[in-house]
Amino acid sequence: MKNKYILFGISCLAAALSACSDDLTFSPDYEPVLKAKNETATVNAATTYQTIDGFASSDAWTMDYVGKYWSDNNKEGIAKLLFSQEVKNNQPEGIGLSMWRVNLGGGTAEQGEASNIASKVNRAECFLNADGTYTWGKCSGQQYFMQKAKEYGCNQFVLFSNTPPVYYTKNGKGYSDNGWYANLKNTNDDGVDGYGLFADYMATVAKHFVDEGYNVPLISPLNEPQYDWGPNGDGKAAQEGSGWMGWEIANLAREMDTKLTEKGLENTNILIAESGSWTNVFQGDGSSGGDQKGRVIWNFFGNTTGEYYIGGLKHMQPNIVCGHSYWVDRTWNQLLDTRTKLHTEAEKYNLKVYQTEWSMLHNAGETMYEDYDSFDDATYMDLALSMAKVLHHDLATANVSSWSYWTTASVEVYSQKSRFYMIRLIPGDGDYGDIALDGTYSASKNLWVLGNYSLFVRPGYKRVDLNIPNGSRMLFGSAYMSPEQDRLVVVYTNMGVETIYMDTTLEGIGDKTVKSVRQYTTSETRDLKEEADYLTGYIPSKSVVTMVYDLQ
Repeated sequence: MKNKYILFGISCLAAALSACSDDLTFSPDYEPVLKAKNETATVNAATTYQTIDGFASSDAWTMDYVGKYWSDNNKEGIAKLLFSQEVKNNQPEGIGLSMWRVNLGGGTAEQGEASNIASKVNRAECFLNADGTYTWGKCSGQQYFMQKAKEYGCNQFVLFSNTPPVYYTKNGKGYSDNGWYANLKNTNDDGVDGYGLFADYMATVAKHFVDEGYNVPLISPLNEPQYDWGPNGDGKAAQEGSGWMGWEIANLAREMDTKLTEKGLENTNILIAESGSWTNVFQGDGSSGGDQKGRVIWNFFGNTTGEYYIGGLKHMQPNIVCGHSYWVDRTWNQLLDTRTKLHTEAEKYNLKVYQTEWSMLHNAGETMYEDYDSFDDATYMDLALSMAKVLHHDLATANVSSWSYWTTASVEVYSQKSRFYMIRLIPGDGDYGDIALDGTYSASKNLWVLGNYSLFVRPGYKRVDLNIPNGSRMLFGSAYMSPEQDRLVVVYTNMGVETIYMDTTLEGIGDKTVKSVRQYTTSETRDLKEEADYLTGYIPSKSVVTMVYDLQ
């Protein structure tokens, strides 16, 4: 990167005066020198790693309410923030998500208070009715955002389920009181296998949306099976959920494979098994469920002669193992260690890895994130930088092919700041008010930091080698090449307190040359802003920067 230097003084004043126009404005013909620490980095595009399938977020739990009850202007504005790929006046309109996760509810919303789920926000409608018929007009708020996603160019819809429909559960509820085991009837009154009923439901919903013009590449039938999802101390459940044992997961996957084939869904595959933490994916979880609750890779994909093996199923190809980045995200060493082990184990069996949920779970009294002493002390940008560390290690250490945030939009309560949302919702009657009331919204730093990746690293891009000789937990990055080999994207994170000038060398691009370079910065003062040319290469303190190299 080339820098221009000038001497400030009389020559500068003369240049300014000579450039003055009648309206007293001028454009200086110099670029100011910025105080910065110099660092170097080398991209080697000839060394490639995983292919990126997309960046995502989910519509649980508030998006149905927003889509149903909020004003058209507010809904459109939120959709634009999530899905738009346009840049206007040097400012992106949104973060261009390329995947959207859609919650298939269990019918607890229809039950209302009888669902025994404490908050109405965490109750979800179900397309299935008690008599076995379907009402496709349900979940209208969710469907609004599905349609908007498609209009803006996001057309990968991942359907996920937290519970079987309440008509198929043992207790008639959307939460479990069955301990470690699935809250799923073994048979219904007609002697039909419960696994088959649940699988048919999910396949039917997928077929409906495919017929409506949506691309549904994946269905995730269960969520965090390591937990029992029973009621809390007050006797009420926090959300829909169910535990699953290993053999139950395998049975459901086999039934789903059959149902997807029966309905002609050749391009829809099964995503297993949304583990609550990466440690459950590559090791046992130490619970009373034993290895049935952990060792996901070995049980379902590695042990070809075992009773849980499902890696050979038609609708599991390519084999993808997925999990959540919760709990093992507090320190650089913890991030590095767990994701190194995950990648090593997944690579043994040629598995793709998806990170399908993350937000900043943390309870008082637990080990704090290493970059600040408390959430009260942390700025919103500090919290977003913690997410940047997770993103980096999931992508560059674990080699994930897809990365997803959890709750896209939520209210800010109980001093939680932006830990559980990318878009802040403020109902008309305040933060603690009714989400069904129209209100206001705002984009968080979390949203824009994810945008440093999602807006520019598009499906089909490959991660390529990036070497930062002085890289550390305070300065790190990753690089990605387009399928056409005409665009290179480099994302840097500067956790430190001083500006860094990064001199980036490009190797492995053959006879191509750099046609243009654009830089987008997220910091305390910038929201993924496209920088002026003279700022290209400068990474401000506590910021995430994306460099976009167009090649020719």
